[in-house]
Amino acid sequence: AMLNNSHLYHEAKHNYTKRGIDVGEVKLNLDQLLADKDKAVTGLTRGIEMLFKKNKVEWLKGTGTLKSANEIEVSLNDGGVESIRAKNIIIATGSEPSPFPGFEIDEKQIITSTGALSLEKVPEKMIVIGGGVIGLELGSVWSRLGAEVTVVEYLPAIGAGMDAELAKAFQRSLSKQGIKFKTSTKVVDSEKIGGKVLVNVESAKGGKKETLEADVVLLSVGRRPYTEGLGLENVGIKPDAKGRVELADHQFRTSVPNIRVIGDVTMGPMLAHKAEEEGIAAVEYITNGHGHVNYNVIPSVIYTHPEVAWVGKNEQQLKEEGIKYKIGSFPFAANSRAKTIDDAEGLVKVITDAETDRILGAHIIGPNAGEMIAEACLAMEYGGSAEDVARTCHAHPTMAEA
Repeated sequence: AMLNNSHLYHEAKHNYTKRGIDVGEVKLNLDQLLADKDKAVTGLTRGIEMLFKKNKVEWLKGTGTLKSANEIEVSLNDGGVESIRAKNIIIATGSEPSPFPGFEIDEKQIITSTGALSLEKVPEKMIVIGGGVIGLELGSVWSRLGAEVTVVEYLPAIGAGMDAELAKAFQRSLSKQGIKFKTSTKVVDSEKIGGKVLVNVESAKGGKKETLEADVVLLSVGRRPYTEGLGLENVGIKPDAKGRVELADHQFRTSVPNIRVIGDVTMGPMLAHKAEEEGIAAVEYITNGHGHVNYNVIPSVIYTHPEVAWVGKNEQQLKEEGIKYKIGSFPFAANSRAKTIDDAEGLVKVITDAETDRILGAHIIGPNAGEMIAEACLAMEYGGSAEDVARTCHAHPTMAEA
């Protein structure tokens, strides 16, 4: 909601006039923007509650702790404690923002993604620590709303896991929007002075030191599994060094056979749709002994503008694995739909097996990339080739033609 509405605000403020739309002075009503976000969240959570009722799922609102392999003690939100027993248990508690040494989170000046969704005013200057998906999305939101945003990233490039060619194009695009980047930069510590936050940084290779000043610092250095108070120790489950619960087999069992784990609490990318696939598969294993998750076809999307989406292997990975490949790319600058709506930044890059033409990866930066990646996912799920997609008739003009 905030990504969409901040984009609309930015478009109205900077691009409507050239499209022949005069709207007068464009003003930001941050309270209403945040209220619209809250409305979206409430609507989605109520929708889940409706699905629970429809499918006769009992929802106990509280904090659960494993007391044994078959018993969970729930401290209810409304007071009191209730114990429930179950033949099978699935742990799906998700994740929380990772802390960062030298920074005390108060969700006012030093914030996580949680605080970034509820700032009471647009900060004059914001520092984003971490150039991954969350930092770039939320940094983009507040940049559009008027903040001067600087992203500090330890690695040489932003968008960890992204194809290198797209990462460079993405950084160029965000830079043109006014976001500043300090890559290959290590964050040392911070201090609050006179209502400001001072962040001390230095080159990741050592040497040059610098102090950055901001009104708000957003910590987006990743997330960690949320298992606090879960009682894993009561049943003999030991998380690894990163707090993840390891799987004992492909059926999502833990070291305790009737307790399964899915989503952010275990291995793999921390993505909602990955957790959803695992949840369905785990229940199918419990009910009929069969389940399926194709981890080679789990798409990733960054919902900035332009959007970035990818699925499968990137060039770097294929080179490391010694796999021979071919590349086909097409710029949106040559796409009729993109040109006519004056939103032609970006490209589509498809990587195929050099011998079989089977699609190994697809990478998109541009408008609606998050929607278009689904076609590549479908083709890859069924072992499709680039020729299969090319020979499929696409409506003209559409972005998907690219």
